[in-house]
Amino acid sequence: MEQPAIEIESSRLAATLRARKNGIKAPVSEQSDDYNGCDELDPDPSTVRQLCVPDTEAGSRLDQVLARLVPEHSRNRLQAWIRDGRVTVDGVRVDDPKRKLRGSEPLELTEPPPLDVVAASPENIPLSIVFEDADILVIDKPAGLVVHPGSGNWSGTLLNALLYHVPDAAQLPRAGIVHRLDKDTSGLMVVARNVLAQTDLVRQLQARTVKRQYLALARGVVPRNTLVDAPIGRHPTQRTRMAVVQGAREARTHVAVRERFDRCTLVECSLETGRTHQIRVHMAHLGHPLVGDTLYGGGRGLPEFHRQALHAWKLGLIHPKTGEAMSWESALPADFQGLMKTMREEHGDA
Repeated sequence: MEQPAIEIESSRLAATLRARKNGIKAPVSEQSDDYNGCDELDPDPSTVRQLCVPDTEAGSRLDQVLARLVPEHSRNRLQAWIRDGRVTVDGVRVDDPKRKLRGSEPLELTEPPPLDVVAASPENIPLSIVFEDADILVIDKPAGLVVHPGSGNWSGTLLNALLYHVPDAAQLPRAGIVHRLDKDTSGLMVVARNVLAQTDLVRQLQARTVKRQYLALARGVVPRNTLVDAPIGRHPTQRTRMAVVQGAREARTHVAVRERFDRCTLVECSLETGRTHQIRVHMAHLGHPLVGDTLYGGGRGLPEFHRQALHAWKLGLIHPKTGEAMSWESALPADFQGLMKTMREEHGDA
């Protein structure tokens, strides 16, 4: 006998109505990890739905069953939530959308608060705009600025700043943001100014024609240039971390040595994929975590730095309207320059 889904009621309807009143559109579906990844990885428990797998779904995949039980959400979105650890089966958290079900299992889905609710407030936050036209904005993000509202950071974000400086951004999903940088990573980001540009940039990210190059100071002496080809998924036991996990989503980072010091190495990292914390995880996997990265082991010992030493210094893309190949560069911010000066003095290069 088929068992009905059981759901816990919440106050999301009223919140959503408030968001609609403010004119903020709902986000686009989760297209890529470039956007899905967030600094605050813990799920927000504001909406928990208790469900039960119907007996007739025995042998079906988890993502397919969820899509039928909660049809108001796209399958892509549900797959992303599964990978983010927002679904339990029989009380055990799972991250594989293809997991086969036997029927009658209890499911629990923790939905994040709708982004159109948490991101409805424009704020006068200064922005460093490198390039701007009618289609795109290129922004040099400072360290410390969160890209999008999330757990523990419901205001003071880049999205809030965009809603103030570009009022038309309120008509776009996520105010035109198509990819992100971690809170304490500095450097270049592109933002769309209209729906056509946003769609094109998302497709470029998926096709890997957006070129992103980073400078990072890694602990230890990196011996050679290398390609790190290691899948990344959520850490199996530590919910705030990502890790190299066999069977997870592919992740590829090109690492080139730029300058060696006594205890550290300046490397340039180029991304083929855009997984959450990809450079930080891959460098730690090599045994060379980034200086200042307390989450992945780079914050222990000297030199001390108040954030992960990571800067998105170069961004290249095809202009979504003109088809022109464009690129921009960003100098190291003052704190990173000071760290490099210290390393060179210690190494005797100053």
